[in-house]
Amino acid sequence: MPSSGSAFAREVLPVSPLPPPVTRIAVAYRAIEHAFDVPFGPALNPLKHLGALGFLLFWLLVVSGVVLYVLLDTSAEGAYRSIDELAQVPWMLGTALRGLHRYAADGFVIIMLAHLAREWVLGRYKGFRRVPWLTGVPLIALAFVCGIGGFWLNWDQLGQYSAVATAEWLDTLPLLASPLARNFLGDGNLNRLFTLFVFVHIGMPVLMLFGLWFHIQRISLAKVFPPRALALGTTATLLLLALVLPVRSQGPADLTRVPESLQLDWILLFIHPLTVSTSELAVWALLVATFAGLVALPLLPARRQPVAEVHPDHCSGCRRCFDDCPYSAITMVPHTNGRRGVQLAVVDADLCASCGICVGSCPSSTPFRRAEVLHTGIDMPQWPINDLRERLLQGLEAMPGPRRYVVFGCDQGAQARATAAPDVLHFSLVCAGMLPPSFIEYALRGGADGVLVSGCREGGCEFRLGQRWTQERLSGEREPHLRTTVPADRWHVAWADRGDEAALVSALDQLRARAGTPEPFLPLESTP
Repeated sequence: MPSSGSAFAREVLPVSPLPPPVTRIAVAYRAIEHAFDVPFGPALNPLKHLGALGFLLFWLLVVSGVVLYVLLDTSAEGAYRSIDELAQVPWMLGTALRGLHRYAADGFVIIMLAHLAREWVLGRYKGFRRVPWLTGVPLIALAFVCGIGGFWLNWDQLGQYSAVATAEWLDTLPLLASPLARNFLGDGNLNRLFTLFVFVHIGMPVLMLFGLWFHIQRISLAKVFPPRALALGTTATLLLLALVLPVRSQGPADLTRVPESLQLDWILLFIHPLTVSTSELAVWALLVATFAGLVALPLLPARRQPVAEVHPDHCSGCRRCFDDCPYSAITMVPHTNGRRGVQLAVVDADLCASCGICVGSCPSSTPFRRAEVLHTGIDMPQWPINDLRERLLQGLEAMPGPRRYVVFGCDQGAQARATAAPDVLHFSLVCAGMLPPSFIEYALRGGADGVLVSGCREGGCEFRLGQRWTQERLSGEREPHLRTTVPADRWHVAWADRGDEAALVSALDQLRARAGTPEPFLPLESTP
């Protein structure tokens, strides 16, 4: 097909605000994510489930840690022996337990930092994402404090080295009246100090649990557990590592001598060699600067996004927008009309992602309503649903034919303009979830021979749930759904990210082939 768009497409269609600029580093990251789609598939791509994997590893740490605590002799004299004896448990069960705990801790830190990097690369830290970002930053410090403290409980030479090095590092700050390092000059106070170690290692996960709860409070249907296959695969991998590369103690702690040769865990204990290679104050300065930068990121000026608007006269209080909002931006309150039991949707401007998913969920967004101006219960000011209906009808009437195809694209995914051709009328929505399913039938009754709906790849929606809700609405699993009377060969779906424009064009060609010479469809004038 010719690549040039029609005059109507050039002059009328670009009413949706331009999508946010995509940085080169974001494009590079997406290329890596797409590469992982090949072996794992989009649904099980671990890069799309980093947060859920973090929760899985956290619970593995909690469960294995509870068992280890039951077996641990919580005294300086017996700690090393009780942990070292795990290697003697039959069938390597003790070895598997200890290794699972250690490797889950390493994995948790890796996944946590990868999750942080992903959100930063994709620019997900401003506006409605500010609170999740700010509540996530302190979790980094808690994770390292908990992880480092775990080595102390073993009280082998590595634990001794870490405890002494940490005490000397903390002593550089003028916060304590007595230097912490003095506690390691003899064995007299070790049992009392060991009680502190236990408190630190157990208290930090409790704080992390509360922190994680706050972290996901403003995220609807937050994934706190990855898909079953991914969860089982991750757990099996950790157990395999525990058996193939068993974790061993490095000799009992001895405060009368300095450990000479140690196998360092560079993931959790990197701060010690960093301190040795620079200085205690330099490391403090680096950490303060790093955390200050992370906290400052969401506080930088950001472009104000339009906020969804509720029209009380057309809101029935059905709660669908409340259920579908991915960021808990909508609450339900008693309706202003005063009718008992009737509710009204209210939008929190600070939480609204301006995604339009709520518009796609509203039953009054159907274009079949016989109203000169289509008002819906909730709408996006930058792309009103009435404008979409009018431009769809105008565009179909302006196309010469003999074939007409409509493409509903997504600003965040493959660009709909890649399908520009004389027989194509393309629209780009903020999110695929903004499209009411009835628009597909409406376009077909308005003269379209086929309709293509496009959005981000599975699991890669910029607004988390847009792709999922769209898929469920079109398949009839979620309201509002596409009516089963709409011929399946007249519409098609393509889940394609930015850069997958070739796949979008290919999907359109498939639709052309499937639609062929379609039978006449009941026109709008005859629609009941």
